[in-house]
Amino acid sequence: MKFYIGILFLLFLVFLSGCSNNKENITILEKKSLDEQMIEVYNEAMTEFERGDVIYAGKKFSEAELLYPQSVWAPRAVLMSAYGYFSQGYYKDAISNLERFLVKYNYHPQIDYAYYLLALCHYDQIVDEKKDVNQILLAKKYFELIIEEYPNTDYALDSKFKLELIIEIMASKEMYLAGYYVEREKWIPAINRYKKVVNEFETTIYIEEALHRLVELHYKIGLVNEAEKYASLLGYNYQSSKWYTASYKILNKNYDKRNTIIKTKDESKTILKKFRDLFK
Repeated sequence: MKFYIGILFLLFLVFLSGCSNNKENITILEKKSLDEQMIEVYNEAMTEFERGDVIYAGKKFSEAELLYPQSVWAPRAVLMSAYGYFSQGYYKDAISNLERFLVKYNYHPQIDYAYYLLALCHYDQIVDEKKDVNQILLAKKYFELIIEEYPNTDYALDSKFKLELIIEIMASKEMYLAGYYVEREKWIPAINRYKKVVNEFETTIYIEEALHRLVELHYKIGLVNEAEKYASLLGYNYQSSKWYTASYKILNKNYDKRNTIIKTKDESKTILKKFRDLFK
């Protein structure tokens, strides 16, 4: 037994000797800094992003940020992750990343871009103005914020354009609701909806029809003076509109369409006098 122990001991000494003689062949792993590790993961995420695998890329960007949140690369990783999710329609994940960015990196120089991307996430989810009220209001909120806080950016310019479309959508929703009430002969709620279009969405394409509907409904319930007031407003601003013609016919039962195209001086004066009578 002692003989075998001695042999094993001699073999162990030989092994140690061999290790010392081949020391130069041993690979020594150097510990990478957090910044280096993060950049490595970030680059891996970018590679996957460019390949089109945005889900995996998003996870790698998040991993990069977690490795070294204080690094200058961390907020970039969050924005890239958010953009990747947004580009593929994963709006919930994109919004989550952007909201975290706005809290955690609220002094970052690209915060205007973060707000713009957040606004787009809500804007792109608007499919039906009758249902997507929350998305409409959130998109409006962030576009208005960009216009007010970052007026000299390209994001503000596009936000103004998209905000105009949102206002049109909101007016469309009010017109839809007003029509819903009209079908059920609920005149007062319908009038209130049309009034909202006139008071809050006067720059939209729905203003002329809303004014006409107010003429129509007020006349229907016997409030002729109110009907005339709205007809006057419609005529003053949109006299060439088909809606003004329709309103004029309501208030003038003997209206003849030919009167609008005959060019004689006397008849023009007659039409003008009838129009002025609406203001009395």
